[in-house]
Amino acid sequence: MSDLSSTRTTDTIVHFSAPFALPDLVGEMHPAGDYKIAQDEERIEGLSWLAYRRTATYIHLPSIAQGNRLRRIVRMEPTALADLLAATNATQELSR
Repeated sequence: MSDLSSTRTTDTIVHFSAPFALPDLVGEMHPAGDYKIAQDEERIEGLSWLAYRRTATYIHLPSIAQGNRLRRIVRMEPTALADLLAATNATQELSR
């Protein structure tokens, strides 16, 4: 029996330098700022090396600076996140 967990979550902080909209939240604009992104991954069994596949991507709203307001977590497609990061010239850092 392995001690390794079969799932993991990787947290990243993304800085958007301009306001942005999410594809699934029509009519909502989110201000520039730092946002937490969480990616869930599951271990791929049966390989001779350790590998994971992404199973879900989430963005935490509102921004980190708006701290104690009502928070929500929105699931999004990884490709939509990649497009959004490129379109807004965002930067990101691993936070764990």
